[in-house]
Amino acid sequence: MFKGHCFPKEVILQAVYFKLRFSLSYRDVEELLSIRGVEVDHATVQRWVYKFTPLIEVEFRRRKKLVLKSWRMDETYIKVKGEWMFLYRAVDKEGSTVDFVLTKRRNKLAAHKFLLKAIGNNGCPKVINIDKSGANKEAIRTYNKRCLKKIRIRQCKYLNNRVEGDHRFIKWRTQCMLGFKNFNPDCSKTAFNC
Repeated sequence: MFKGHCFPKEVILQAVYFKLRFSLSYRDVEELLSIRGVEVDHATVQRWVYKFTPLIEVEFRRRKKLVLKSWRMDETYIKVKGEWMFLYRAVDKEGSTVDFVLTKRRNKLAAHKFLLKAIGNNGCPKVINIDKSGANKEAIRTYNKRCLKKIRIRQCKYLNNRVEGDHRFIKWRTQCMLGFKNFNPDCSKTAFNC
């Protein structure tokens, strides 16, 4: 995968890590690499990010630690190409991210799609804390009926404070970017290409 590139694998992965982990522009990453003695153009860093992010995400998912069986599920909104979109998210009891999905609508179908993705990647929880959202409640009830499982629903806005507070970090990360330029419904595979 790294064959044919002018730079070693370690340099490429370090540049992609800087861009994805910190709120840096491509020019900032270029400057950080030049401080370390690596002269690379910011456009090259951008191509690396687009090419290697899906590979890094697959590796991160493989190495991700197991989440607990008590989830907090909620949605927030972010702007994509000037339009408001809904970002469904879930965190576990300790605040570790369970999963997320970006959708155009906030309804039962979107909540159900998110729930199926989260359970498929992390296993079935015992209890999910939600706020007073009817869509989330109906999505969990539908899952319980179809799969003959018993996920307990707790509707208490105070138990959902961990995920509500975690939304601030997402807003902070997206605020200093120039914004998302594209919405691709298939981006549930690669959240960084959204």
